[in-house]
Amino acid sequence: MTGRAAIEADQLAKLRRLLAEIIPANPFYTAKLGDTQIASLQDFFERTPFTFKHELVQDQCDHAPFGSNLTYPLERYTRFCQTSGTTGSPMHWLDTPETWSWMLDSWDRVYRAAAVTAADRIFFAFSFGPFLGFWTAFESAARIGCLCIPGGGMRSGARLRTLIDAGATVLCCTPTYAIRLGETAAEEGIDLSAAKVRKIIVSGEPGGAIPATRSRIEHLWHGARVVDHHGMTETGPVSYGCPARPGVLHIIESAFTAEVIDSELVLTNLGRTGSPLLRYRTSDVVKPAAESPCACGSYELALEGGILGRTDDMVVVRGVNVYPSAVENILRAAGGVAEYRVEIHTLHALPELRIQVEASAEHAQRIQTALNNAFALRIPVSSVPAGTLPRFEMKAKRWVRL
Repeated sequence: MTGRAAIEADQLAKLRRLLAEIIPANPFYTAKLGDTQIASLQDFFERTPFTFKHELVQDQCDHAPFGSNLTYPLERYTRFCQTSGTTGSPMHWLDTPETWSWMLDSWDRVYRAAAVTAADRIFFAFSFGPFLGFWTAFESAARIGCLCIPGGGMRSGARLRTLIDAGATVLCCTPTYAIRLGETAAEEGIDLSAAKVRKIIVSGEPGGAIPATRSRIEHLWHGARVVDHHGMTETGPVSYGCPARPGVLHIIESAFTAEVIDSELVLTNLGRTGSPLLRYRTSDVVKPAAESPCACGSYELALEGGILGRTDDMVVVRGVNVYPSAVENILRAAGGVAEYRVEIHTLHALPELRIQVEASAEHAQRIQTALNNAFALRIPVSSVPAGTLPRFEMKAKRWVRL
């Protein structure tokens, strides 16, 4: 058995083990599910209800502080993380040592696809808070034998100097912060050509799969290859950057079943038994690739352009669907934009966009024309002085509703 047939047989076996483990031990899913005997993956998809984020948030309010989506007694859990809360109240998430190791296995897959080995030195340019992603990235890298360099509690300039002094060959951060570090190097006279960074693994926002943003990062970092990845606190690491096609993400289908419903990614984790998710509506907007296998040889689901946006981020302006990733690609492709901010103004319940850019008036006019050509919309773009707009280390919050 090979290709898709082998992937789906493995998924079905893991799914049956998962259901046997969580029912009736997990109160949240015991209440949601009926008969848990499944004949096939299609049978599971047809009979199992979706899980929505608002259900999980409400469950944690009703059963504070951790909710009822727990399969084991609290004494089994050793890890606490929480979501960023960018789209609502933060959710708490607990893991046992076994489920934490399961997520490290998925990060191993991310590193293998990026050709990261034990010989690499990885600099993690973020502060270590309760966000799951970078903790799992750090521990997985240590487990495979990399020298792991934490960058918490430092200014951007200090991070750059440490990165160079330590001889880091890989940088992990958000796409926005990779750009910010490059700008800081120019501001503080730090020569990035002295850095040994050859790969930049980005996560936390769609920028790594946006062609203009990826090109901007690679230019600032003297040709270092940008590798995209995505995951969520409630799911764990989900995808890895395709080794053969920049801008394409593969779902780690040894760890998840994936569906694409009305362009939204729906996931079931297959090994996080302590805090499972079945048919979770992620709100991530994706476009599956048609060809299989991929040019890299993988039969796993490939997403063209990575995560294109989120259903809760899309803005409908005079009947046109506008996604942040599409706007960013136009802004970055125009060049000369240090930072930007998109304001969503609502007049009589009709949204209108206005954009501020740290760029010359000439660049602002050029961007306005490009946006008009792309969307057939007039979106005013104004120039603001350098340093006016905020900078971001974690997820950027450039879209503001007023």
